[in-house]
Amino acid sequence: MNTQTIEREIEQVITPVLLESDFDLTEIINGVKLMSPSPYAKHQNVSMSLITKIVLHLEKNKVGKLYHPPLDVIFEDNFNRLQPDLLFIKKENMAIFQDWVRGIPDMVCEIISKGTYHKDTETKRAIYERYQVPEYWIVIPELEIIEILTIKKEKYTVFSYAETEGIVTSKVIEGLKIDIKDVFED
Repeated sequence: MNTQTIEREIEQVITPVLLESDFDLTEIINGVKLMSPSPYAKHQNVSMSLITKIVLHLEKNKVGKLYHPPLDVIFEDNFNRLQPDLLFIKKENMAIFQDWVRGIPDMVCEIISKGTYHKDTETKRAIYERYQVPEYWIVIPELEIIEILTIKKEKYTVFSYAETEGIVTSKVIEGLKIDIKDVFED
């Protein structure tokens, strides 16, 4: 065997292992494995805008850390392993950040697309509510909406909401206020 053949064989063995362990976009939702397509361009732009705004706030206030996918949040092994678009963990709760997140993040955010609307606003919302994630952001780029839900009497209620213009406020990330025009501008 020549060197190129050996390199190709090694690559065929190693690449799936690396992709499986480091870049797996599979979620387990209520015991069912689901693979989502990669996000579209507008989703990525909105995600980067949110990341920028939140990270700048966190750098000043040192209250916790923000993470983005692919990163598993394991609520229950082999039953609910989700990958929210963004998640925040308070400094005092960082023990849940291990190989993945094993426990309840303080905030999760889903950026909705046409193909994920039902999954993100109903199925994942019910899961986040069941595990009592303190804050859930629903971001809908097509409608320029950000809705921030918080747990009240074990159910999500709207804490902050803005559509097209206005400011949303986080309850969990102390002092964070975001003008949604800054998030949705192209």
